[in-house]
Amino acid sequence: MAVTLKKSVGEAIRAHGVETYPNECCGAMYGRDGVVSKVFKLPNTTEEGPRRRFLVRPGDYREAERKSAELGLDLMGFYHSHPDHPARPSQYDLDHAWPFFSYVIVSVHEGVPQDMTSWLLQDDRSAFSEEALTHGD
Repeated sequence: MAVTLKKSVGEAIRAHGVETYPNECCGAMYGRDGVVSKVFKLPNTTEEGPRRRFLVRPGDYREAERKSAELGLDLMGFYHSHPDHPARPSQYDLDHAWPFFSYVIVSVHEGVPQDMTSWLLQDDRSAFSEEALTHGD
């Protein structure tokens, strides 16, 4: 599977990662037919320290679903940043992932956005599979 980020979406995710550095940012992604056209910032309310963790609480998820209906778009997944770490999912990311969603990760090194990748949870929930990530107009 593949996901395409509109140019403005990729820019918004990178900017959010820089804005929250050295903490992780997180947000929801919306679109249709594999193309993400909108994002919505979510609060990083983890109690484990926002420097290395993010958490989408049930209330935040409900808000993301409500925003989906408001926009008339599908909730396609979530994004977050990895401050000073690669754009690869951690064990924590795996433990807290939901099936069917794309998970975009942007690496932010010393306040500068770097690589961006996208991941899907495998059906047996044992691991992520990297999915093709492209950038559109």
